[in-house]
Amino acid sequence: MDVVEVPTNRPVARIDHNDAVFKTMKGKFNAVVEEVVASHEKGQPVLVGTINIDTSELLSDMLKKRGIPHNVLNAKYHELEAEIVAEAGKHGAVTIATNMAGRGTDIKLDDEARAAGGLKIIGTERHESRRIDNQLRGRAGRQGDPGESRFYISLEDNLMRLFAQETLMNTFNKLGVGENDQIEHKLLSNAIETAQKKIETNNYGIRCHLLEYDQVMNEQREIMYAERRRVLDGESMRSSIMKMITDFVEGVVNRCVSDDKSADEWNYDEINELLLPTIPVEPVVYDENVKNKNELTHVLKEKAVKLYEDKEAMFPEPETIREIERVVLLKVIDRKWMDHIDDMDQLKQGIGLQAYGQKDPVVQYKMMGYDMFDEMTQAITEDTVRLLMHIQVEEKVEREQVAKVTGTNKDEGSSVKGPVKRTDKKIYPNDLCPCGSGKKYKNCCGRKA
Repeated sequence: MDVVEVPTNRPVARIDHNDAVFKTMKGKFNAVVEEVVASHEKGQPVLVGTINIDTSELLSDMLKKRGIPHNVLNAKYHELEAEIVAEAGKHGAVTIATNMAGRGTDIKLDDEARAAGGLKIIGTERHESRRIDNQLRGRAGRQGDPGESRFYISLEDNLMRLFAQETLMNTFNKLGVGENDQIEHKLLSNAIETAQKKIETNNYGIRCHLLEYDQVMNEQREIMYAERRRVLDGESMRSSIMKMITDFVEGVVNRCVSDDKSADEWNYDEINELLLPTIPVEPVVYDENVKNKNELTHVLKEKAVKLYEDKEAMFPEPETIREIERVVLLKVIDRKWMDHIDDMDQLKQGIGLQAYGQKDPVVQYKMMGYDMFDEMTQAITEDTVRLLMHIQVEEKVEREQVAKVTGTNKDEGSSVKGPVKRTDKKIYPNDLCPCGSGKKYKNCCGRKA
């Protein structure tokens, strides 16, 4: 891909200082605070960039102890971000921000801030990607404004622990470098950038491998989705079903019959065991008219096709069986495809172990993935053919009327019943019981009611 570099609108006046390297993180943070205090005293605005919220809150506590007013921009207070960014370019302003906070916004300087040297960028740690570091530097020196930047690094930072920590630590110890001593040299900055390049190269390789893995699934996905689209668009799938039937028959014959054996030596039990559960034709037996495998395949294909055509003739409307084909095929494809996705994910998780056998994991993933895809298509063929071959057409039977006609389902005057009226006198709980016992009804017969 061709790339064209677009020049800045105005020349960049920002001064990018060499990295300041310290032995410990404590010494680094102390130096950062001292630099912020010195810049604040002369009215120069400062933007401190951190890699996480914990670091930003740690520096905030240290600045509070020194009595430096400041704002913290760490994506925890979204409603205040715009206001904080707008104030970050004023003289004497101190802002602590994480990578994600305030991204994509310009920090405008006032006249006093420009006179004090412009916005000062202080990075508390190098990131794995140089692009993120450059984005932090780019907060200063916009549109030709003055500014400066410097990164403060310790040998205990994550990046330094991965690369060259032991060598630099031994060098610092030999030179007698203290906790708060600052080492600044172009060679150190180059070594740090080299470590970043190694990480970027490693991450690039990981992304390339992921793309190669995804390409395998993408090719399979396009095949399956194209077939699903045909079904969803309402196309006739009869030709595909017929091909599935003949392919399944041919696969069974190829699996059970060998070319170097005569017809009387074939394993007919195995053929019937594999064929009949899916395609219920007459059991295959020895026939002297069938002399080779091709003839057997041809005969079985004719029987299977004839069986399916008889199944089609059972439906009064041809479109009915076409719709059934689409429904069955869609359900089988969806079920098998979801299972295949899970299997491919499990394969990807363990494919890296192939490297121990001096094999390329990507190549092995492609080979195994394609084999699993073939197995899935064979399973789709078998399940679809089996379901369609066993479809039964049920005749419509008229249901007998078992419910009695009542006023709710037949509006005839003679059948509509009126409200039920009481014929006997109502007995209340405190009335004398009609049995003649002399007790109240509720204490006598009413207790049993």
